[in-house]
Amino acid sequence: MQNYARIPRPSCRARFFNYTRRVTSFSIPLVPLSNVVLFPGCLAPLHIFEPRYRQMTEFALEAERLIGMVTVRPDAREAMAGNPPIYVVGCAGLITDHQRLPDGRYDIVLRGTKRFRVESESAPDSERLYRVADARWLDDPDAGFADGRAGLREGVLGHLRRLARRSQGGEEESLAHLGELDDCAFTNSRCQALDRPPEEKQGLLEAESLTERLTQLEGLLAFHSAGLDGSQPGGASTVH
Repeated sequence: MQNYARIPRPSCRARFFNYTRRVTSFSIPLVPLSNVVLFPGCLAPLHIFEPRYRQMTEFALEAERLIGMVTVRPDAREAMAGNPPIYVVGCAGLITDHQRLPDGRYDIVLRGTKRFRVESESAPDSERLYRVADARWLDDPDAGFADGRAGLREGVLGHLRRLARRSQGGEEESLAHLGELDDCAFTNSRCQALDRPPEEKQGLLEAESLTERLTQLEGLLAFHSAGLDGSQPGGASTVH
């Protein structure tokens, strides 16, 4: 995507953090997706073409520029055209770039900001075509650096290096910059990039602390790596 209407990023961040400081419960428009789980600090490009989500994007651009990304439950993915059941924990995305196409579609980029829990939901009606949630913010109480997570980070990096060597794509070199990230950026970026089913990534998003999320991530990578080695008991290589 090119030629976006650029949004002044500092003022957007200031608006968002002022917004989260002054509210604990709030309303947010929802985008239910079957294959994307957004994490705080990470980016998600979206192509908006359905009339309901065009309307939602127009509303968001005129308001706080926030959209609630939520994941559809696996057994409801055939009902995407309607209002399928969703997981109640999602991530707010701030529209940082957008382009309105001549036919009314949008290309947008969301930056994950903060997790939320859906408390209740208002269904679409004749005027508002999209779903809206009443929600509350969720904090990671132990965000930032912590000495106790150093071993977990090394474990994650070790598994990623082994997986990269198997990929034959020279990806191992691209992991070098990860050591410069704080624990929050390191953990969430690796969760977002994880090539696993959405329901597994949703479990990571729902972790109640950053340490718990990193622990779960290390465990998933260890299991997946061992499965590729054929070293699981009985030779099993499927993650359940």
